[in-house]
Amino acid sequence: MATKLIAATSIQEGRYIVLDDVPCKVTSVQISRPGKHGHAKVRITAIGIIDNKKRDIVMPGHDMVPTPVIDKKTAQVLSVHDNIANVMDAETYETFDIEVPEELKADCIPGSNVLYWSIIGSKIMKQIKSE
Repeated sequence: MATKLIAATSIQEGRYIVLDDVPCKVTSVQISRPGKHGHAKVRITAIGIIDNKKRDIVMPGHDMVPTPVIDKKTAQVLSVHDNIANVMDAETYETFDIEVPEELKADCIPGSNVLYWSIIGSKIMKQIKSE
């Protein structure tokens, strides 16, 4: 699990964090002011990249939050069956199956190159690369 830690108060919208062992994209961050004897609290709302579930968490501002290390790689599509594409990595020549997102189904044809992300053991197709 490739992650690094950042402070909860330095999280911004659009950043990726790990909540409940799932990589998520932060949609909103609210930071409360510290009280006389208390610490600032941070409320984070994020949506899972893989499962699209909304997650909320409230934590002290000085806590550390894991952020995933995202490897962006290129692969060539070998075959497509329904919404699953068999692809070959351009660097390691490893073949594997990856789910094709709904918005990319029309352009995902055998022989095309795709950009995919490898995050915490999961692979997600992000776009079709143009020649």
